[in-house]
Amino acid sequence: PTPRTRVKRLPQRGSYDREVLNAILDEGFLCHVAFLYEGQARVIPTIYARGGDFLYLHGARANRMLNSMIEPGHDACLSVTHVDALVLARSAFHHSVNYRSAVVYGQAEEVTDPDEKLEALRLLVEQVMAGRSKDVRGPNAAELKQTLVVKLPIAEASAKIRAHGVVDDEADMGLGCWAGLLPIQTRYGPPVPDPALAGEIS
Repeated sequence: PTPRTRVKRLPQRGSYDREVLNAILDEGFLCHVAFLYEGQARVIPTIYARGGDFLYLHGARANRMLNSMIEPGHDACLSVTHVDALVLARSAFHHSVNYRSAVVYGQAEEVTDPDEKLEALRLLVEQVMAGRSKDVRGPNAAELKQTLVVKLPIAEASAKIRAHGVVDDEADMGLGCWAGLLPIQTRYGPPVPDPALAGEIS
């Protein structure tokens, strides 16, 4: 932990274990990135992929967020959150959420090595849909030229997790309202084929 990553509020929920952090990062694909642009703080949602000790992000060459992240001295903050359940208590005060979150701070850099750039773009496809990259056309030379890929080291990071039930005051235990957990799950729906899809492709 560093002064930026040390969990101060409810520190017992904090974790600095790399396996815990990786598991949270690997389960998702959507993150929020906080960065400075023209002296103002901005927060933008985007997709990411983890490759070893780095998180990869991509966008157009003119992408303001990515260009700000690789500007020397402009550290970024990337966060990922999974919401697992609503915690419904007997009092409004003790309602909560079970969650797993990860926060990564650092200076990003542009990926200029052609092989690493291709691999980063493959990882981004795989992070969103495992196995998809082997079925689709990879980026061509023109697309690679138009795309900016950056990597953020997973060197200064922490996780924060709440994974338990209701905590109510003793005086509220006799109240006549339901209390407990309401689990939340993310599921894929039935696939909706592209109307232009050839009939023999499923």
